[in-house]
Amino acid sequence: MIKVTIKRDDQQLIQSFTITGHANFAKKGSDIVCAGASAVSFGAVNAVMTLCKITPEIEQGADGFLRCSIPSNIDEATQEKIQLLLEGMVVSLETIERDYGNYITISN
Repeated sequence: MIKVTIKRDDQQLIQSFTITGHANFAKKGSDIVCAGASAVSFGAVNAVMTLCKITPEIEQGADGFLRCSIPSNIDEATQEKIQLLLEGMVVSLETIERDYGNYITISN
């Protein structure tokens, strides 16, 4: 199962997210749940980097591991853009979870 953990601060701003595991929905190369979660999460990270001109702390590893942490010293306007992009990612992942809840779970 893919496990997504969203870490928020006291103001409910996303500070980081972590994704671990495999969906095991289908064989490797045909797993639409894994492909969807990967596309959504990597797309969000790439959008933050390109559109907001910041480099989050990114850690990748085996078994589907991805952690992305947003730096804390960001101006308010940029932080708003980052949050919009990351909240969009959460909505997209929740859509996948709604249809494939046996293969992906999200905790906020």
